[in-house]
Amino acid sequence: MAIRERARDFWDRISPRERMLVILAGVAAPLILAYWLGSSISDGLGKIETKNEKMRKALKIVADLKARGPVQASDDTLEKMGTELLPLESYVQEAAATSKIVIKSIQSPPEVTRNKFVTKSVKFKLEDLELEQLKSFLQEVETKSKVVIVTDLDIARDFKEPKKVDADLEVTTYARAKENAAGSSGSAAGSAKKDDK
Repeated sequence: MAIRERARDFWDRISPRERMLVILAGVAAPLILAYWLGSSISDGLGKIETKNEKMRKALKIVADLKARGPVQASDDTLEKMGTELLPLESYVQEAAATSKIVIKSIQSPPEVTRNKFVTKSVKFKLEDLELEQLKSFLQEVETKSKVVIVTDLDIARDFKEPKKVDADLEVTTYARAKENAAGSSGSAAGSAKKDDK
């Protein structure tokens, strides 16, 4: 009750002009608040749309590179594949230098032999890259040698620099297992001897 009485006393004390100003302030305040909230929401949606557009561009680049990646039926990569693995860490560092990228550290898990092939992978992270830089690096990695491919790629937008991205990559190279190569040459020699008989 005290608040209502004070409000009534205040209303009675002020002049008609001041009453009009109080009414206008009461109407304007919610409108200004609503406009401010609408602007904030609009700005937030605009930032989200900009982020989504950049991610769409990144995904198009990745899809384009992936479409070029698989070995074609007429490709002679398997026939010409040797038994020695490429020095993958230096290979990746050279590709990074060509694309003006710095790789801070590279993880190098042990080699794996499976299905008559030896594989070697390296894992590393690239930070603060323009999309064109990342595209150039991926092309350099996958086109310089036919036995090297990007086997895993995760891209995330850099929140500190909206125009840049971070990427986690795994690059793998392949070679024929030496035992398989020796066995093949032995089998070929045995077949030749049989043919001579």
